[in-house]
Amino acid sequence: MTIIAAGGAGAALSTLTSGDEVKANGLTTEEQAATITPPARAFSGQHSPKPLPFDPAKLKGISEKLIKSHWENNYSGAVKALNTVEQRLSSMLADKDLPPYIYGDLKREELVRTGSVVLHENYFANLGGDGKASGKVLDLIKQWFGSYEQWEAEFKKTANALGGGSGWTILSYNLHTGEVHNYWAWDHMHNAPMGYPLLVLDMYEHAYHMDYGAAAAKYVDAFMQNVNWDEVNRRVEEMRVRK
Repeated sequence: MTIIAAGGAGAALSTLTSGDEVKANGLTTEEQAATITPPARAFSGQHSPKPLPFDPAKLKGISEKLIKSHWENNYSGAVKALNTVEQRLSSMLADKDLPPYIYGDLKREELVRTGSVVLHENYFANLGGDGKASGKVLDLIKQWFGSYEQWEAEFKKTANALGGGSGWTILSYNLHTGEVHNYWAWDHMHNAPMGYPLLVLDMYEHAYHMDYGAAAAKYVDAFMQNVNWDEVNRRVEEMRVRK
């Protein structure tokens, strides 16, 4: 095959066989590929929903229909949204003319969706138990709240304060202060800095309205009957490693 190429000094004749490599800017295709910056891992958008770690038909006071809807629509929806946001961030990053406030809106969505995914995964993981606290987390609760009963009353009161609205209640160990608190979180982005979630309760209406309507307190009581304290104790151990 014969190719005529125009150059700055005149026409040049280049004869290439089918086995030759095309060159551009003096580089072969393989050399060009080596100069391309690979996609940033932070923008991969490859998150996948985690399966429920328990049989939703066996929870006490929380229906299988509600749990499946919650998992399929709210949690899985957040995972898909996070993937879309990450991938869109990657494409927008290369746009040098993009106004920062437009990029900032998407960064806010990244924070919202990340918080939703993380908290939902913690929520589902700490369900499916018998609701009977034991182990090191019980010792930790007594150390910081005086008794399990006093902690539970405060945890429920915090949760019920979010009834009819949206947010999360989180028993959290603070890796900076070394303290344990029940935190009130209005949405997916509110958490004490360095807070490590030990027990997570979803107080968005989608978590209970199908079963309890506006009776959020009844849902909170049902949640406490289904806490998987073995999972909470696993987090306590993990937290001790990260301290």
